[in-house]
This record gives sequence, structure tokens and C-alpha cells, in this order.
Amino acid sequence: MRKSAIIGLITIAICIGFLVSLNADTDSYSNFKEATESQREEHVMGYWEKSQGMYYDAVKDPNHFAFFMKDESGTVNKVVLNGSKPQDFERSEKLVLIGKMENNTFYASKILMKCPSKYNDNMVEVNQDGTVKEIKEGVKESLKSTKESKS
Repeated sequence: MRKSAIIGLITIAICIGFLVSLNADTDSYSNFKEATESQREEHVMGYWEKSQGMYYDAVKDPNHFAFFMKDESGTVNKVVLNGSKPQDFERSEKLVLIGKMENNTFYASKILMKCPSKYNDNMVEVNQDGTVKEIKEGVKESLKSTKESKS
């Protein structure tokens, strides 16, 4: 074979390997049971369990926020965010937690909140450092079908 043909085949093989590795990192939302079985960071969608309240004391520890969430399968679990309580948390309709399960507690590194709005249907992202950013519709749709991968 000619040298250019070999280089072309190697390039195609590398591209196929890259595409397969990208596809391996995509996944849909999981629930608390799947997060317990997994050692990876998971996306769990659910609703704040208002009847069990929340814990946040800005004077004692402003970087500890805890509450209970019911996932899509109906399982209720404790959630801890090592950050400040997100603004308008009480008004959120739906939550997406990004984090890991340890000892029956879900430790969130990020909380995505869907807040009710009269005019739009946007989500906001709250990071551990308390920064908030709005997620546009196109990005929100891509979050539904893919997961962030930590390497």
C-alpha cells in the first residue's frame, strides 16, 4: 500500500475511535438508586420535598445547604450542596442535581433549577461558589440527552 493510503486509514480509525469515546460518555438522567450503584458523577432529576424542609444557616456555615429531594422514580434522599443556598430555591419547580452519592447522601456539585416564569421557560445553573447563570433553551435540550464527564 502507498504511504498516503496508510495515513488515510489511520486518520479514519482515529476519528472513529474519537466518536465512539464521545458516545460512551452520553447518558440520560439517572435516579438515586443508579447514583448509589455508580462511582461516577450523575445527573439526577426530581422535585424538592417541601414537607421535609431544608437546612441553611448563613451565620453558622454559609457553605452548607441541605434538603430532601424526590427523584423521578419516587425515592426521597438527602442532598447536600457545599455552597450557598440558591436564590429562589423555594420557587423552583424542578431540580437537576449533578454530583455523587456517598453514604445515602447525594453530594451535589451543581444544582440546575427550573423556575416558574410568566414569559419564558429557562433554567438556571447554580455552582458551588454561588455563581448563577441562565441556561438557554438549546443548551437545556442538550443537557437532557448528554451528561458532563469528569476526567
